[in-house]
Amino acid sequence: MALWSGRFSENPDDAVKDFTESISFDKRLYKYDIMGSIAHVSMLADEKIIPDSTAELIISELNRIDARIDNEKFTYDINLEDIHMHIEQALIEAIGEEGARLHTGRSRNDQVALDVRLYLRDMIKEIVLGLVELQSSFVKLANQYSQAILPGFTHLQHAQPVLFAHHLLAYVEMFERDKGRFEECLKRVNVLPLGAGALAGSTLPLNREKVAEYLNFPEVSRNSMDTVADRDYICEFISHSAIFAMHISRISEDLILWASQEFAFIDISDAYCTGSSLMPQKKNPDIAEISRGKTGRIYGNLTALLVMCKGLPLTYNRDLQEDKEPLFDTVDTILKILSVFPGMISGLKINEINMLNAASDPALMATDLAEELVKNGMPFRTAHHRVGSLVKWCAENNKGLNELTLDEMSITIPEATEECLALFSPVASVNKRNITGGTGPDEVRRQLQFWRVKLSI
Repeated sequence: MALWSGRFSENPDDAVKDFTESISFDKRLYKYDIMGSIAHVSMLADEKIIPDSTAELIISELNRIDARIDNEKFTYDINLEDIHMHIEQALIEAIGEEGARLHTGRSRNDQVALDVRLYLRDMIKEIVLGLVELQSSFVKLANQYSQAILPGFTHLQHAQPVLFAHHLLAYVEMFERDKGRFEECLKRVNVLPLGAGALAGSTLPLNREKVAEYLNFPEVSRNSMDTVADRDYICEFISHSAIFAMHISRISEDLILWASQEFAFIDISDAYCTGSSLMPQKKNPDIAEISRGKTGRIYGNLTALLVMCKGLPLTYNRDLQEDKEPLFDTVDTILKILSVFPGMISGLKINEINMLNAASDPALMATDLAEELVKNGMPFRTAHHRVGSLVKWCAENNKGLNELTLDEMSITIPEATEECLALFSPVASVNKRNITGGTGPDEVRRQLQFWRVKLSI
């Protein structure tokens, strides 16, 4: 018999039970449900709403239920819908009517909100730790290959030479912003909802601040109606997860390109690749490809949650049961990515010669020539136009910029000097870019030191 069956004269149809159950996925919340219940019943006893002896009996049995679930000796029943009803029913079966006092002053609406917040609080902390490990793998690889030079791209066209370490540190910056977003989200997750009841609070003298203290919540929610209707914190978490996944997808695309025969900049460890069922020679960057694919999955979870919430009136509606599967799937997906990516990055082998050869096209230093002319007093737009004309002349005459004589360069740039002929080295180009945030070796060393200290590497 359902714990809410007093109002009803018929039991739910079997198809309805199957349609409305959530135990198949919300059973992962059991520890948080028990944790919240222990805090709640402790407060009820503190406020003399239930006897101390009853609270002690309930807490003792809740701990036994926790151990049974831990040891996989707990039976789930679709008739009990969700993890909250399973635990309460098990409690009542074990200690009788005294167990029915647990739900005093509490609704499943604020109870589930508490469970999810407790769960998400832990998951965010785990994700942030995973992001630190991911950043560390990038910084260590950047430090190992701090002198390697490769072409930087815009529009997927060779643009200018950059240090490989500088490229890697760009992703470290992205993951730092991801960490910041998750940590900001944690502040809004870390608010106690218990005590809001179904929507209007309680006539009982509940001490919500004491429950918050027991559960280490720095804040208590201010409006009971908002409390049970609020899923902003889940939307926010999945939104931040989607941005992180986008960053993972971008580095995955870089890795996939770099590992191709056309680029041959890197070799991904066999441990993070798979082969073909047909072609014996194939070595496929599947971890990067699957990670890139999982980005769309997280975007789908965000869209599902936003669409679910957008038309709901206050306060609680059963639609909100649909928040958990997108949330759980997003958490699982992010943690899986974080479990494999640091190892894949740490195991990369870099072909510095291929990288440098690709960055040695003298056309990549055309901007260096324009800036040299600016140093000599020429307006930049004029310099840009003249260098562009020189590049055109070289293409028409099948000559590289590094093959020109001063007389040939002077055809389009009368102001050219001997110094202009020595600008077409990728090493020299990179070495001149030591402004803050630039790809110059001194600046990249400074950035590497910053991250080593910050990440305690």
